[in-house]
Amino acid sequence: MRDVRILAGVTGPVADPRLPLCPVRDVLDRLGDAWSVLVILRLGDGPTRFNALKRAVGAISQRMLTVTLRSLERDGLVTRTVIPTNPPQVEYALTDLGHSLSGPIGALADWAVTHRERINAERRRFDAERPA
Repeated sequence: MRDVRILAGVTGPVADPRLPLCPVRDVLDRLGDAWSVLVILRLGDGPTRFNALKRAVGAISQRMLTVTLRSLERDGLVTRTVIPTNPPQVEYALTDLGHSLSGPIGALADWAVTHRERINAERRRFDAERPA
C-alpha cells in the first residue's frame, strides 16, 4: 500500500494530500477535468491539427479545447507547432512526458471499458437498495 504522506511529499502527522505541493493531487487535478484525458488519448495516435482534434474529441467547444491544450502545453505534456502555410495551421503533439502519461491513461481507459457494465450494474443495485 502506498503511503499518501510520501506521495504528498510530506511526512509527519500534518500530511494532507490536498496540500498544493502534493504531486498526486496536482496531476489528478489536471486529468480530472472534462477533456484532458480525451485529448491525451487522441494525441497518443500522433500529431493532430486543432480542428481534427476538436472533431475527434467530440462535444468540446473551441474555447474549451484551447484552454485544455494550453494547460497541457504549460504542464509540458503537449507541444504546439505553427505550420507556415497560408493561412497558418497549428498542430499539437504529445511530448516525451506526454507519451509517458498516455500509457497509464490508456490502461485506465481500457479498464473503464472492460468494467463499464459491471460498474453500471453495481450502480443500479446501489440505487435500488437506497431509494431517493
